[in-house]
Amino acid sequence: MAKRDYYEVLGVERTVTEVELKKAYRRVAMKYHPDRNPDNKEAEEKFKEANEAYEILSDNQKRSAYDQYGHAGVDPQMGGGGFGGGAGFSDIFDMFGDIFGDTGGRRGRSGAQRGHDLRYTLDLTLEEAVKGKEVTIKVPTYVGCKTCNGSGAKAGSTPETCKTCGGHGQVRMQAGFFSVQQACPDCHGSGKVIKDPCPDCHGEGRVQETKTLSVKVPEGVDTGDKIRLSGEGEAGSMGGPAGDLYVVINVKKHSIFQRDGRDLYCEVPISFPDAALGAELEVPTLDGRVKLKIPEGTQTGKIFRLRGKGIKPVRGGSVGDLLCKVIIETPVKLDKEQRELLEKLRETIDGSAHQTPQATGWFESVKSFFESFKS
Repeated sequence: MAKRDYYEVLGVERTVTEVELKKAYRRVAMKYHPDRNPDNKEAEEKFKEANEAYEILSDNQKRSAYDQYGHAGVDPQMGGGGFGGGAGFSDIFDMFGDIFGDTGGRRGRSGAQRGHDLRYTLDLTLEEAVKGKEVTIKVPTYVGCKTCNGSGAKAGSTPETCKTCGGHGQVRMQAGFFSVQQACPDCHGSGKVIKDPCPDCHGEGRVQETKTLSVKVPEGVDTGDKIRLSGEGEAGSMGGPAGDLYVVINVKKHSIFQRDGRDLYCEVPISFPDAALGAELEVPTLDGRVKLKIPEGTQTGKIFRLRGKGIKPVRGGSVGDLLCKVIIETPVKLDKEQRELLEKLRETIDGSAHQTPQATGWFESVKSFFESFKS
């Protein structure tokens, strides 16, 4: 008998997403599961059919071959990849964990588990991030219990092999026509039973503690960069290896500079006379003050580039630049003499050829606009 289309088996469209595919498989598999349909050969066949369809369609490579060549692309007898179980079955067993219980396999036979990785956010000023520094941090975490050396057992005793699973940490459970492994209910997958737990760690092999660590921050780090301290995370349980500590950099906002990769930006306020006549100003950098020459007739918004006054990237490369944006300040609270001088200046500028480039362009645009109504 010819095989049915895999998408039809699971009741989905060919554009189905991974999440939708998983939900559809769960729905069909639970409907036809042998435990819900005892002695029903038709339901058993449909359950197998659903398993086969999901195994193919949940694998991107096999799904692509099936979409292009149909069953011939995945059937080994026809030159395709075939239905072999493998990794697909581990997904299937994981999915039915809520039906049959934990399938196990996450813990080593010794019961030791690796500790969790930890995250620590380190706030730095822009100067500290650019120049680098060594800082001391305090991290609350789990460390190996010194009383029992991480075994979890009271001094003078040792963990015993679990009699239920024989030290394997797994027991086999029958589920219809096939069996499923799950974590041993007595040792919880460790394979060991502690009859006399350590009084300090209560059998866990680790205790809470605040560690003091020294962190070397390299030059040029930026917000979001991570420094990995191997083995400085949580201690593992039952003597397992420790996780890692990730120090995540957060550069605080600066009062003058803004950062964009290797470059720095700042705004430089100047007076109208300096902009009109030109001047030489002192501007700040992260290394001190430098002189910036302002040519006459400088317009507000003009950007000047100071090469090599930016940041050296943490991953190497040339030093960036400092870009200074000129902002012309309008004077306020003028005295009588200043007001008279500005009035005279306005009289000499208005209608003359000494208008700014922006003003000249604007007046020309207005003139053309009104002339269009005359025609």
